Amino acid sequence: MATANSHLSNYDSNKVPSGAPFTIHIVVSQWNEGITKALCQGALDTLTLHGVPSDQIKVWDVPGSFELIYGAKKAQSQNPDAVIAIGSVIQGETRHFEFICQAVAQGIKDLNVQADVPVVFCVLTDDTLEQAQARSGGIHGNKGVEAAIAALQMAALRHQ
Repeated sequence: MATANSHLSNYDSNKVPSGAPFTIHIVVSQWNEGITKALCQGALDTLTLHGVPSDQIKVWDVPGSFELIYGAKKAQSQNPDAVIAIGSVIQGETRHFEFICQAVAQGIKDLNVQADVPVVFCVLTDDTLEQAQARSGGIHGNKGVEAAIAALQMAALRHQ
């Protein structure tokens, strides 16, 4: 497991660009809401900490992780500096998990290839609820923090 020996919220703040000039949109799945709200809060706190003004952050809600693709595309159309797609898919008893994870990863990849606004993939794909909790503010930190840092870095890269 990639996060077994790491803490997602640990980073060198000196390597993070100032967010003051950036507009960041966050698209959040309402499915597994306890997880996605925690991820979103981690991203919001981190963006604010690094200077993104609150009026330059917009949060979009979508029903589930599959809908993140359309939500991120819609957010891109407003030309922010970066978009963060936040979701949580937890393995169940059927293959639905595999189809959703693959489609969302492919869809977010396609948006990054097709448009100039970067979309950061912050979709947890865990086997258990406990694993998702560990990555949304638990023992492994908060993947939303990591996504916010990536969004700031990608926004800066976009403007180089």
